Amino acid sequence: MGEQLCHDERGHGRPLVFLHPGGFGRQVWDEQMTRFAAHHRVVRYDARGHGDSPGPAPGFSHHDDLRQLLDALGIDRAVLVGSSLGSRTAADFALSHPDRVEGLVLASPGLSGMVERDPFTLEQRRLAAEAIARKDFTQVFECVLRMLVDGPHRTPEQVDPAVRALFGRLLADNARKGHGGFPLGDELNAVTRVPEIRARTLVVTGTLDTTDIHGIADLIAREAPHARQVAIEGAGHQVNVEQPARFGELLDEFLA
Repeated sequence: MGEQLCHDERGHGRPLVFLHPGGFGRQVWDEQMTRFAAHHRVVRYDARGHGDSPGPAPGFSHHDDLRQLLDALGIDRAVLVGSSLGSRTAADFALSHPDRVEGLVLASPGLSGMVERDPFTLEQRRLAAEAIARKDFTQVFECVLRMLVDGPHRTPEQVDPAVRALFGRLLADNARKGHGGFPLGDELNAVTRVPEIRARTLVVTGTLDTTDIHGIADLIAREAPHARQVAIEGAGHQVNVEQPARFGELLDEFLA
């Protein structure tokens, strides 16, 4: 499967692999690919069920897809930089293949096995389900943008229009390519296994994100033995796109 995942690769040196958030695609890493390709071998890819990669298959797992991609590219060990679903995948990979992870950067992290409780998220999911039932896909996209871009502390008008437009395009692109939902595949219930994540870990959150994401970030910072946490003021769930300069500085510091 690994070689079938649509991916981009640039540069030479220490491998950095970027894993995108659920519902979107590898283009969310445009800024980071440009910045870090000068001194690293950088890879980004569309997870299964997203972008130009194949759809879900019985028994698949995102973390094993990642293993197969790294094998196909001849990468034995890498720094994994994930956002949301990408963080969720990176954490599962770190549990299943700890010797292959040089470091973890988990932005706006999810973890497999987490339970969503934030009232804002639950309300947006309810509204999206109602919109799906009446086939109002414009409203479905709006609910996803509210949930995964704006967050609970901002109106759509308070978000950079270019940021919102990017994520809107990626949602529409996934729909055109026949991808629907956020396929999770088989997972490792990492939420109960955080102390086993032994890699050096940086957790990055936006201060305007949901209580669920802050709860997971706090859990990792508290229980993973080599983790530290940084919050970016004024950013929501998509921290690397909203504040690429600050995110780049944090990644530079981590890699140094």
